[in-house]
Amino acid sequence: MSGILQQALSGLAVGGIYATLALALVMIYQSTHHVNFAQGEMAMFSTYVAWALIEAGLPYWLTFAVTLGFAFLAGMAIERLVVRRVDRGPVVSIVIVFIGLLVVINSLAGAIFGYTIKSFPSPFPDSMPFGRALSGHEIGMIATTLLVLVLVYGFFRFTPLGLMMRAAAQNPASCRLVGVRVGLMLSLGWGLAGAIGAVAGMMAAPMFYLDPNMMSGILLYGFAGALLGGINNPWGAAAGGFAVGVVETLAGAYVVGTELKLAVALAIILAVLLVRPAGLFGRAIVRRV
Repeated sequence: MSGILQQALSGLAVGGIYATLALALVMIYQSTHHVNFAQGEMAMFSTYVAWALIEAGLPYWLTFAVTLGFAFLAGMAIERLVVRRVDRGPVVSIVIVFIGLLVVINSLAGAIFGYTIKSFPSPFPDSMPFGRALSGHEIGMIATTLLVLVLVYGFFRFTPLGLMMRAAAQNPASCRLVGVRVGLMLSLGWGLAGAIGAVAGMMAAPMFYLDPNMMSGILLYGFAGALLGGINNPWGAAAGGFAVGVVETLAGAYVVGTELKLAVALAIILAVLLVRPAGLFGRAIVRRV
C-alpha cells in the first residue's frame, strides 16, 4: 500500500507539469479553436534560454523572470507573424503550420544549443516537509502548478484586461463593436500561454533533463489531460493533467511497464474522443446554423 501511495504522489507531482502545459494548450484553443502542436517545443526553447542564462551566471529566480518575459514576447510574435496570417485559412493549412513550427523550433534549438543532454538545476531544496514521500522538487512542482492556477484565475476573474481577453476569445464580433482590440487580446493570450508553457518546461527539465526532444512526450500527456478535463475548460484541463500524471505513473509501475507509459496517454486521448469528446468537465457547444 505504501508503494502505491508513493507512486500516486509521484504521479501527482509529474501531473503538475502536464496540468500546466494543458492550461497553456486550452488558452490558445479558446482564442483560436486550434490545438498548438508546437506548444511543447516553445516551452523547450524557453527552457534552453533559461539554461543559457544560468550558465552565464544569472541567479535562478532572475533567470526565471527573464525567461517568462522572453516566452511571453515569443508567443506574441508567433501569433502576430505566423498564426494571424493563416487564421482564416483551411484547417489543414493551420495544422500544417503548427507542425511546421514544431519542426522549426526543434531544429533551431538543436542548431543553437546542440543535441547533447544537459542538466538543469532545481530551485527547490532536496529536504522539505514530507520529503520521504516526495522529493523537494516534486513538492515544488505541485506548489508551482497550484500557484500558476491561482494567478491565472485571479487575472481572468478580477482584472479588466483579463475580462477583455475572455470576452475577445468568446465573442470577438461584439467586442469589436465596443472598442476592444481583439487582435491585441489574442496576441496577449498567446504570450500568456507561452509564459505558462515555459514554467512547465523549467519544472520538467530537472526531472527529465534538457534536450531538444524533451517535451515531445510531455506534450502528449498534457494534451491527454486537456482532453480528459475538457479542452474548453481551463480548470478541468488542469485537473485532467493531474489525473493523467497519476494514471500513467501507476500504470507504468504496475500494469504496462515504463516502456509503454506513453501508450496510456494515447489510450486516454482515444477513449475521451470516443466516449465524451467534450471531456469530463467540458460542455458540448451547439451552434445554430
